[in-house]
Amino acid sequence: MKYNIRGQHIPLTDALKDYAEKKLSRLEKYFDAPITSETTVTLAVTKGNHSVEVTIPLRGVMLRAEDKSPDMYASIDNVVEKLERQIRKHKTKVNRKFRYDGGIRTLFKEEGSAVRVLDEEDELEVVRTKRHAIKPMDIEEAILQMNMVGHSFFVFSNVDSKEISVVYKRDDGKYGLIEQG
Repeated sequence: MKYNIRGQHIPLTDALKDYAEKKLSRLEKYFDAPITSETTVTLAVTKGNHSVEVTIPLRGVMLRAEDKSPDMYASIDNVVEKLERQIRKHKTKVNRKFRYDGGIRTLFKEEGSAVRVLDEEDELEVVRTKRHAIKPMDIEEAILQMNMVGHSFFVFSNVDSKEISVVYKRDDGKYGLIEQG
């Protein structure tokens, strides 16, 4: 794995970098091939809370977790555990959809093309640009992917309608689907 470790409001020591890399390298056992994408790790201190955010872009899925605690090393441990649980929890579920393609391990080992997704602020100023690989999948798989990345919506190419669709989590805990008209 390649790492991009950066600190916000914290001096980034070699010991802290080494600890984060060592802990994150535990995730490599879940993949057949080495991860070629760059893993982004952000360490920050805000009001006495030590937060760690990790993003691992993979083909068709974005692994992301964050944790806050009074200790930076504990936050790193917790975020790695969250990522491991995410992978294990969804591996079996998603694997059913990919039996013909070799299972989720095949899904996780390659990078795909990306499409822009924009977050907007109050004055319609674009303050962040994200890249998101869109791949054909059914609605159930899109919901699983949305839950895996911890977002309230997920953009995907609907394998049934061949159109771009969006699944989203409703306030009542159920799911909605937006299709092109």
